[in-house]
Amino acid sequence: MKKSSREKLNLFFSSFLVIGYIVCTYFFMSLTTRVSQSVANLIQVAVFTLFGLIVFYATRVGEGVPIKRFSAIVLCVLDIPALFAIIATLAPAFPLHEALAAQPIVMTFACVALGYGIPYTFLSGFELKEEIDEDALNAAMVEGGLAQELAALEETENAQEVTEEELSDEVATADDVKELEAVDGADAE
Repeated sequence: MKKSSREKLNLFFSSFLVIGYIVCTYFFMSLTTRVSQSVANLIQVAVFTLFGLIVFYATRVGEGVPIKRFSAIVLCVLDIPALFAIIATLAPAFPLHEALAAQPIVMTFACVALGYGIPYTFLSGFELKEEIDEDALNAAMVEGGLAQELAALEETENAQEVTEEELSDEVATADDVKELEAVDGADAE
């Protein structure tokens, strides 16, 4: 399938968006060294969740029309565990806090998974609209069967309508001739 100029432009902007995000991430991560630990954790959550959203957008460009539907499976398998991992990493009262807080990469991956999973929960897929060639469609039709019977019935109805119109025209013409003869006969007298 050949890519249109709009799809190429979207791919360019997607790559530019990811590169711009990397630059902004460096700025925000350097900012986290100057603030308190709780604010630094919130900045990290926001930055990596945004990265998940950008990855979702960048991987979904130009592949058809989005199908909007709610996916409970993605919510249960991806979103809720990622949210739990983020909260358990940040809140000491949650179970598994010690294990998750010791591995900071877990929170990073959980944030990216949550950022990717939230739109994927509501935009589950994409649908490509294909243009159908009528010749290919006619070639794909099966000989006989219901389609042929419907086509034959339609031709018969069209033929009957034409015949009825011709008959009504002929009857009208015969009546007109009789009227003209009657008018001519009356004029002759």
